[in-house]
Amino acid sequence: MTRPVVAVTADATQVNWNIWGDVQVSLLPWAYMEKVADAGGAPVLVPPIPEAVEDVMATVDALLLTGGADIDPSRYGAEREKFTFPPHAARDAAELAALAVAERRGIPVLGVCRGLQLISIVRGGTLTQHLPEHSPSVPGRYEPRPIRVRSGSLLGRALGPAPTVYCHHHQGIDRLGDGLVATAWSEDGVIEGAEVADPSAPFLAGLQAHGELGEDTVPLFRLFVEAARARRADGRLVAGAASAV
Repeated sequence: MTRPVVAVTADATQVNWNIWGDVQVSLLPWAYMEKVADAGGAPVLVPPIPEAVEDVMATVDALLLTGGADIDPSRYGAEREKFTFPPHAARDAAELAALAVAERRGIPVLGVCRGLQLISIVRGGTLTQHLPEHSPSVPGRYEPRPIRVRSGSLLGRALGPAPTVYCHHHQGIDRLGDGLVATAWSEDGVIEGAEVADPSAPFLAGLQAHGELGEDTVPLFRLFVEAARARRADGRLVAGAASAV
């Protein structure tokens, strides 16, 4: 196998299609899978089953935390506000478990929208629960917006100083988690991207916008998959050295 395996978190919901009605499914917008595959990775869907996450994460080379429903405010010490959607407890638990394993193993992590928020929350960060000015004018439609990215940062190397991204987030980072540094902002100053502050640490970054969409974020996914490929090679070298002892 030459492609690094990327765990891609998914949702669980009830849908109707073809002849099937009210079926419980695990799903994810196809754009995530396509972006990973086009960047050279092998995406593997990870459903929100907390008890299965540990075993899945032991076999992969990277973790992509995807967008989705609002995170339970109790995770960052807040009460649920008027415009915050009901929490998905199983997904919160599964993704927190996946992130814990990824960081313990030192494999690359990329967060998109909710994924960035989760990365920040586990480090003590908090969220602003409603940003009406960043919500789409048409529900469910992503809108292109320019953002500003700090040069020299991980996101800056991948995205350049002023990429156009696609946004649909009614929540955003309030207090950024410990050990992270903001490296991208919207025109009104809302944090649009963050990454691990220590440049020697394993790849860990997040984009508030929906990076699975648009062309300007393609280099970010390539950088992420390349980091996964490098981590996989390092793991093989370590395993080879251990077996030779």
